[in-house]
Amino acid sequence: MLQLPKVIGHRGAAAYAPENTLASFHEAKRRGASWVEFDVKLAGCGTPILMHDSSLKRTTGLDRLASELSWAEIARLDAGSWFGAQFAGERVPSFEQTIACLIELGLGANVEIKPCAGREVETAVAVVEMLRRPWQALPPLLLSSFKDASLAAAREAAPEFHRAILIDELGCDWPRRAEGVKAVGVNTSGKKLTVGRAAEVGRAGYALSVYTINDPARAQALVAMGVNCVITDAPDIVLDALADGTVAGAAI
Repeated sequence: MLQLPKVIGHRGAAAYAPENTLASFHEAKRRGASWVEFDVKLAGCGTPILMHDSSLKRTTGLDRLASELSWAEIARLDAGSWFGAQFAGERVPSFEQTIACLIELGLGANVEIKPCAGREVETAVAVVEMLRRPWQALPPLLLSSFKDASLAAAREAAPEFHRAILIDELGCDWPRRAEGVKAVGVNTSGKKLTVGRAAEVGRAGYALSVYTINDPARAQALVAMGVNCVITDAPDIVLDALADGTVAGAAI
């Protein structure tokens, strides 16, 4: 059984360090997070790397697509200076480097499969193949994606890993999508979630996580609606807001 925490650090601790970097994971750990969330896509050569956008421009300054460059080329880019001078020289990590970092820090992970267009299946397979390598130990893991094809491929290739559907705003079709990939969790926007939809998810037995909530009052309100886990850029602030014990992470 997988126990989700009350709070997950979004892209590490994205309020304090450059997103999807090892520095951000260290910062999340320092600020009390027990889990982090991050995005995995493929470099042009097929190596899984951490990157949210299809383009490298926002976080590295290079106006190219991640799918156009090899991992060796991407690994030379500066992924920290855009956030702050103190992070100059921080690199885009590979998924392999990230897993090693998680093991070192003792962090669980919500691994978002974030494929470039047309690589939904390929990205999912690469992610689970990496996770199936003979690591000394694997942290607790939850795979999530906006792409049902990616979750279906992950399930087929490695059914032992738990899955959660990512849906920006829950509509009437969310149960069909969750059942279609045999998900155990639902991750959705905490800014759009309604009391009624939160109750539906809870009654159906799914773990309910919300993103990306940095306001402590909103986090408390969401927990009162039945949310099990809050994904946030500022894990320390939200952890403090929920420290009264009004919520426990979901067992899935």
